[in-house]
Amino acid sequence: MNKKLPFISALVFISGLVAQPVAAVCPICTIAVASGVGLSRYLGIDDTITGLWIGGLTVSMIIWTLSWLSKKKIHFRWQAIITTIAYIAIIIIPLYFYGLLSNSANNSCVCGVNKLLLGIINGAVGFWAGAEWYIYLKKKNHDRAYFHFQKVVMPLAPLIILSFVFYWLIK
Repeated sequence: MNKKLPFISALVFISGLVAQPVAAVCPICTIAVASGVGLSRYLGIDDTITGLWIGGLTVSMIIWTLSWLSKKKIHFRWQAIITTIAYIAIIIIPLYFYGLLSNSANNSCVCGVNKLLLGIINGAVGFWAGAEWYIYLKKKNHDRAYFHFQKVVMPLAPLIILSFVFYWLIK
């Protein structure tokens, strides 16, 4: 276990408190996902579940950045693709060089796929689907949420559900 993870999690949490709100996925979601990553690694939770939260954090930051660029009227060719690739690289490359994405005996696999990578992919898809579902339901309800904090609950719900599913499957 890396002793720097609690410090990094605290730093992410504190920096999230001073972040400016943006129109897309809210800062509270991002803080919740970042805290989940740090806490799960600190507690020694299975890499698949940790990966779910890393994937969710990655998608949250991509959506947040794209919204910020749009708000600042910054547009360039292939903006969404470049932003997505940049964030994936920022997350995946350090994990790879730190040895967390190898298929060695220390990092077991599920069906030949590294547990952390499997979690990251499923978490990214789950968080994105939850965020898109929120947008769909909001449009269907005349641009109004159905309940308070729906913007937070919708993207986080798939991560929580997937965490329980993977916990049950992996245990």
